[in-house]
Amino acid sequence: MSKVLARRGRWSAYKLVMMQAAIAGGASIVFFAVWGAQFGYSALAGTAIAVLPNFVFATLAFSHMGASSAGKVLKGFYWGEAVKLLLTIALFSLVFINLKVAFMPLFICYVLALIVHWAAPLYFKQS
Repeated sequence: MSKVLARRGRWSAYKLVMMQAAIAGGASIVFFAVWGAQFGYSALAGTAIAVLPNFVFATLAFSHMGASSAGKVLKGFYWGEAVKLLLTIALFSLVFINLKVAFMPLFICYVLALIVHWAAPLYFKQS
């Protein structure tokens, strides 16, 4: 039963991450089509910086579930959030050091993905 609950929670979190990727990825395509390759790649980098750490968090946070493993659940959430934060910092560092990016599309898609992350649960129904 615990694995079923973990799988259901992980799938809900993955749906949220996929929604983030779809909307911010769509914005990246718009940047690419309207303003060119550098803006498109910068927007795609902002999308990746937001989506990849959330995917890692979802994987780590929902690896355990249930009352019998409450300590593991709490530990998974703490580790997931710590890894998410460190991965976000590392990805921003890698992008700023190694790529020539336009800041506006990078931050617009990053913030758009965060807004989707905050607003999407309003659209998901819990069964």
